[in-house]
Amino acid sequence: MTTVRVLTGIKPSGTPHLGNYVGAIRPTVRASREPGIDSYLFLADYHALISTHDPARVQRSTLEIAATWIACGLDPERVTFYRQSDIPEIPELTWLLACVCGKGLLNRAHAYKAAVDKNLADGRDADDGVTMGLFMYPVLMAADILMFNAHRVPVGRDQIQHIEMARDLASSFNHLYGEHFTLPEAVIDEQVATLPGLDGRKMSKSYDNVIPLFAPREQLRRLIMGIVTDSRVPGEPKDTEGSAVFQLFQAFATPEETAVFAREFAAGIAWSQAKERLFERIDREIAPMRATYDALMADPQRVEAILRAGAAKARAQATPFAARLRAAVGLRSLDALAQPPADTVRTSKSAPPIFKQYREADGRFYFKLTDAKGHVLLHSAGFDSPKTAGQAVARLKTEGWAACADLHTQVHVLADPQRIEAALAALRET
Repeated sequence: MTTVRVLTGIKPSGTPHLGNYVGAIRPTVRASREPGIDSYLFLADYHALISTHDPARVQRSTLEIAATWIACGLDPERVTFYRQSDIPEIPELTWLLACVCGKGLLNRAHAYKAAVDKNLADGRDADDGVTMGLFMYPVLMAADILMFNAHRVPVGRDQIQHIEMARDLASSFNHLYGEHFTLPEAVIDEQVATLPGLDGRKMSKSYDNVIPLFAPREQLRRLIMGIVTDSRVPGEPKDTEGSAVFQLFQAFATPEETAVFAREFAAGIAWSQAKERLFERIDREIAPMRATYDALMADPQRVEAILRAGAAKARAQATPFAARLRAAVGLRSLDALAQPPADTVRTSKSAPPIFKQYREADGRFYFKLTDAKGHVLLHSAGFDSPKTAGQAVARLKTEGWAACADLHTQVHVLADPQRIEAALAALRET
């Protein structure tokens, strides 16, 4: 079965609400359980700094969103779940991509153009209040995606442009420095509804019309009872089209439940009764998760441990890949430029690079690659059997440095990639 890598991020800039759950969190968690899907899910806290300048809010929101994802069923053992700022290779890649990115490309970004248009409409300078964070946002997003060579990125229609920009940057880099990046594809789920808020407009923190996902039961009831409806009285048929109450119910109910609710609308259900029905249906799904969420919020150290473990898992791939990218652009050790004296050359011929396999006191099997001078270029994690260790060695000998990306959880790189590739090439020639 071919594995598809899917990457999703969410910005910690506020408390998650029902719209976040239905539009992003629930479908992401469900997708992560599908066979053949390798999910990368992250908290985009660098992105939050573009619009949020309250440190306490960023920290609190990071905890809330991490706890939300876990409470909603995300299995950190099954996916790679991490905080963006725990991966230093991402801002490094942002700079590498910025160096192949034309300013004209970023001039066309929707968010930047909207800010410029608003300034001009208000009679201000075009770039008034525009930070480099806002301007460079598409490059950081591209780095998020390309660092892990995601195949698919689920986004809303307003984000398609950013995926296209990521593809452009990947193509530019590949053209200059060789094939390093997979070109990602945007995935649009036409079935995901945009939930209405308390006033009937799209549920958004910007409109202050949200229903917090894990509001206490009684607060949830009060908020739902406050949803704006028309003036039709009990017994008078009500339209499902355009009804915030009906659309919210539909987002949580089965098709059969929705059909029954639609008939009740046609029969003239009272708005108070319809809202009570909506409250009970939402709370039925949310209540079990709310208990888990509350427990996680009361134990931030547990959430922190989960995020740190996820970052270690992500960096096991990001670190060797970043080393490969640095070497590709010329950020390399100068050792390779040195001309060895004649006696060194003779020593190299008599003492070629070598893989050494051994067993440690923990009972596991290891290997390391040393150069002609005995310097360790890479070493492995522990293997349960000498056979699996030998298979990894065989891959490295056959495929060279390219195998390090696939073996990132089993191989620790200690030297410049070019030195490693040269040593592996020398082994293939013997």
